[in-house]
Amino acid sequence: MTSPVHVLGVDIGTGGVRALLVDATTGTVLSREQGAWSSSSPHSGWSEQDPDTWWNTTSSAIRRLVERLDDPLAIKAVAFAGQMHGLVLHDEDGNVLRPAILWNDQRTVSQCEKVHDQIGRETCISITGKPVLTSFTAPKLLWVQEHEPDIASRIAHICLPKDHVLFKATGTRVMDATDASGTSWLDLSSRNWSETMCNSTGVNPSWLPPVQESSEVVGAINALGAAATGLPEGIPVVAGAGDQAAAGLACGVTREGLVSMTIGTSGVVFAQSDTPPQDPSGTLHGFCHAARDRWHVMGCMLSAGGCLEWWRNIVGRHDDAAGFDELVSEASHLPPGAEGLCFLPYLNGERTPHNDPHARGAFIGLASRHDQRHMTRAVLEGISFGLADMLDLLRHAGHATETIRVAGGASRNETWMQMLADVFQVTVEMVNEPDATAYGAAMLASIGAGTVADAQAAADTLVHVTGTCEPGERCFKQARSTWKTLYPELAPAMHRLSDQSMTC
Repeated sequence: MTSPVHVLGVDIGTGGVRALLVDATTGTVLSREQGAWSSSSPHSGWSEQDPDTWWNTTSSAIRRLVERLDDPLAIKAVAFAGQMHGLVLHDEDGNVLRPAILWNDQRTVSQCEKVHDQIGRETCISITGKPVLTSFTAPKLLWVQEHEPDIASRIAHICLPKDHVLFKATGTRVMDATDASGTSWLDLSSRNWSETMCNSTGVNPSWLPPVQESSEVVGAINALGAAATGLPEGIPVVAGAGDQAAAGLACGVTREGLVSMTIGTSGVVFAQSDTPPQDPSGTLHGFCHAARDRWHVMGCMLSAGGCLEWWRNIVGRHDDAAGFDELVSEASHLPPGAEGLCFLPYLNGERTPHNDPHARGAFIGLASRHDQRHMTRAVLEGISFGLADMLDLLRHAGHATETIRVAGGASRNETWMQMLADVFQVTVEMVNEPDATAYGAAMLASIGAGTVADAQAAADTLVHVTGTCEPGERCFKQARSTWKTLYPELAPAMHRLSDQSMTC
């Protein structure tokens, strides 16, 4: 009898960890675990987390998975993926110097402008595939150097969220090309650190780890990692990927002509590119793909599922899939347009298509006839219209968008998936594993374990379409047309309100 080959894929997300134990040959999810953590916001627009909480929560979740196995040695490889861009600072001994500054933190507007003024926005796009944005890692370092010089003086190493966890598990310092391409320090073409970008953003090159491809074995579970997780010492660990590259892999987007959409805290549209993508406008952003020597182009709205989580908390629904499904079901009987109510989903600023950290969310058109159902419907439509904006950008850039594969927790709700098909006027497909980032990490671990040859083989073998929604009538055309006029008209007021909140 052939011995089982299992792999472990772990997603270090914004709201917590998800870990999947997967049969590396068939892609069957054998077991899953999760754990939660919270963010802090010491000031308006700030978003921080404790990196050691990531490790403590993650190691506990992995231990619970391992304890269910008769033979932990069946696990042949591990991969971590997760939230991108977050700045994690270590001293010489590997201690965390301050809370991590996350991808959705908006404090670095002036630092982004400083880099663009110094070397030119066009130069940044030509080297890194995008402008320097508040989401990215480099301006966060500049902020620390300007505002926390005592901490900056003790920096010995910089890593990203999932790489902090990888370091704790293995003692290895490494960053994969997908995550590195979201720092504003990587040359997108060479897939290595750019001297120009490092010099312009105050980073000492010795602080940055080596860059590796996502499926490369870069280390192994060490004694400390084994003691914390229950994993056997010596299990290979691959470099892993940023969450969006892992999710794109889990949707099978490893060739031109297929687009994925991941709806988590943020919302992302994702298309593969055979060459380093360049959008001179800076609206769409180029990154390295988890597939070796491939790239991807994507747009990101900062609050997609995050808007729904916010709204669910506001109305006091329980924090699980049932609470989400109840809200969607109640709102599904209303007509498109929510009877004249619109929602702008910019709770944490926006990145695509409006690179505007001062954008804010809003309900517009409230009337006495509107109730919770209308507001839920408006939130769902506002998120869907924002995702459609990014899909339009991909179309204009020449990417085929006849079929969209959707992953993330929202893909479990067929009502919303049908709404997306109707809004986008394309076929929407659901794939076999909604926890796409963790599953994409497991696919990378399968490559590291040798059960599949590469990312293309992993996509062909381990990704399956499990449901389809065909577009109906163009019933959202008028509602979306009205919605699109609102941000340009309200942006000046949003900016004034944002300025007031920052000075309170």
